[in-house]
Amino acid sequence: MTTQSESALVTTPAPPVGTPRHHIAIFVGLLVLLLIAPFVLYPVFVMKVLCFALFASALNLLLGFGGLLSFGHAAFFGSASYVAAHAAKVWGLNPEFAILLGVAAASLLGLGIGALAIKRQGIYFAMVTLAFAQMVYFIAVQAPFTGGEDGIQAVPRGMLFGIFDLSSDFTLYFVVLAIVMGGLLAIYRIIHSPFGQVLKAIRDNEPRSISLGYKVDRYKLAVFVMSAGLAGLAGATKAIVFQLSSLTDVYWSMSGEVVLMTLLGGMGTVFGPFVGAAAIVTMQNYFAGFGAWVTVIQGAIFVASVLLFREGIVGVLAKWLKKPL
Repeated sequence: MTTQSESALVTTPAPPVGTPRHHIAIFVGLLVLLLIAPFVLYPVFVMKVLCFALFASALNLLLGFGGLLSFGHAAFFGSASYVAAHAAKVWGLNPEFAILLGVAAASLLGLGIGALAIKRQGIYFAMVTLAFAQMVYFIAVQAPFTGGEDGIQAVPRGMLFGIFDLSSDFTLYFVVLAIVMGGLLAIYRIIHSPFGQVLKAIRDNEPRSISLGYKVDRYKLAVFVMSAGLAGLAGATKAIVFQLSSLTDVYWSMSGEVVLMTLLGGMGTVFGPFVGAAAIVTMQNYFAGFGAWVTVIQGAIFVASVLLFREGIVGVLAKWLKKPL
C-alpha cells in the first residue's frame, strides 16, 4: 500500500502558476526599503549586509532546498574574492569582468569539490566540504598572488562598463543592489521551477526519488555548482566594495557564520537568509565595542533563537501567517 508521503512524491506537485501576491509585495517592499537605505544608513554597511544576504541565500539554496549541509562554503566566497581582487588590481580588468571571473572560478571549484563531496551523505558530506575548504585556505596562505596574511589590498573599484565611476559609494551601492536583487530573483526562480520541485523531493525522500528514476547525483551536483557560483558572486562583489580580499574570506569561521545566518533567519525559506544576514552583520557592526564579547552575545542570541524560534525568525513568522515566506 502506498503511504501518503510516498504518493505525494509519486505525483510531485507542479509549482503554483504565477508568483504569490504576498511574495511580490515582499520583494517590492524590500526593494523600496533598500532604495531608501543609503540615504539613512552608511552605504558601505548596507552593502556588506547585501553581500552576506546573497551569500546566505546561496547556502540556503543548497541546505534548505537541497538538503545538503556544507561547512566549506567560505572556499567559494573567498576564492571568488581573491580572483576578482587580483583581476581588478593586477590585470586591470573592469569590475564587471573581475566579478564574472570570480564567479567562474567559484563555479569551477564547486564543480570539482561537488563531484567528490556528493558521493557522501549527512555529516560525512559536511566534513568533506570542510576538508576541501581548509585546503583552499592553505593555498590562500601559501600562494604568492594572494598576498598571504596581508591579502590583496587597495583593489580599484574602476569604471563599470567604462561609464559609471564606482569610486562613489552611492553609485556602487546601486550596482551592488542590482547584483544582489538579481541573485535573489535567480534563486527564487530556481526554487519554484520544476528543477526546484525535484530538489525538494530528493531532500524529503531520496530513496523514493531514486526509485522514480531521477538522477539524484546530477541534481545534487547541479545545485552544488549553482550555490557555489552564487556564493562566488557575493564574494567577488564584496572584494570590490571593500577593495580588499583577505584570509578571513576563506577561513572556516566564515563558513560557520553563514550557516548561522541561514539558521537564524529560517532555513528553507526564501527571505529568511536575508533577515539572518542583516541580524548578524548588524550585531557585528554595532556591538563591535564589546570586543571578543560579540561572539558570546551572538552565541546567546543563537541559543535563544533555537529554543524560541526553531524554524528561524522568518520560519516562525510564516508558520503564524500560514503562508510560505
